[in-house]
Amino acid sequence: MPLDAYRINTEPYYEPQDTEIDIFTAAYSERLPVMLKGPTGCGKTRFVEHMAWRLGKPLITVAAHEDMTAADLAGRYLLEPSGTVWHDGPLTQAARHGGICYLDEIVEARQDTTVVIHPLTDARRILPLEKHNEIVPAHADFQLTISYNPGYQSAVKDLKESTKQRFIAIDFGYPPPSTESTIIARESGADSDLATLLVRIAERSRNLQGHGLDEGASTRMLIHTGRMVRAGLPLAAAVRAGIVLPITDNPDIRAALTDAIAACVP
Repeated sequence: MPLDAYRINTEPYYEPQDTEIDIFTAAYSERLPVMLKGPTGCGKTRFVEHMAWRLGKPLITVAAHEDMTAADLAGRYLLEPSGTVWHDGPLTQAARHGGICYLDEIVEARQDTTVVIHPLTDARRILPLEKHNEIVPAHADFQLTISYNPGYQSAVKDLKESTKQRFIAIDFGYPPPSTESTIIARESGADSDLATLLVRIAERSRNLQGHGLDEGASTRMLIHTGRMVRAGLPLAAAVRAGIVLPITDNPDIRAALTDAIAACVP
């Protein structure tokens, strides 16, 4: 099958936080597009991978960026030894053959690029390929999922209302402490005491959000830190390299964060 390479054969580990699995399942059953909203590193991409595995559907992931064009999504003509040949883009592949297309951090793309998804996210469920003179009707198994971080919204980088209102939305946050500890232990190989300590460190950093930090330590950062400790790095060095230095370049904020972390380390 055309999309077999995009099938996920091993269950991606995911700890549910609320009713997100039920919401996504219901949306997919009706082939409604889904929008995942939440801070960076909180599990949005892992959730989509888990749902693709759970539903048994191929998953094509596209990392949006400011230089991405509509042709990057839809497709383009390329010169080959045999001549000029049309190549479907990832969005067209998913729409034509049936799969989940996941556009990660969609607000990073230009608005004139994202409008290409509009005909696929309403009752038409079509993808016009103007350069190929073709209209691709969406396969019955096609579904579109996008994600973005509301914390980075601005007048320049935000979704149009005409785009937002086409989607079912699921709100993500960092998991509750007990769940986050379980995730860190499972994903990093850290013992439960270290996982619990890393969650306490994260809570201290998240308390500084809006007071010098745009965001606190993500679950992903905690997993990386736990893996560094497992590799033999002392805890203090792992926390500095995995949390403090990546999260801010401001020396005063780094000092405040270091002090806050020190207060919860035995």
